[in-house]
Amino acid sequence: METKCFVCGVNDKERVYLPCIHAGEQKLVCVRCLPILIHGAH
Repeated sequence: METKCFVCGVNDKERVYLPCIHAGEQKLVCVRCLPILIHGAH
């Protein structure tokens, strides 16, 4: 299984990830995209 951020698609060799649940599925989000999910895109 390839590990990548479900928002930006970057792989796990470049960033740290956190698990999350989105649309009933367990997914991974990188720390760079996490603020976008919390605050929304501006």
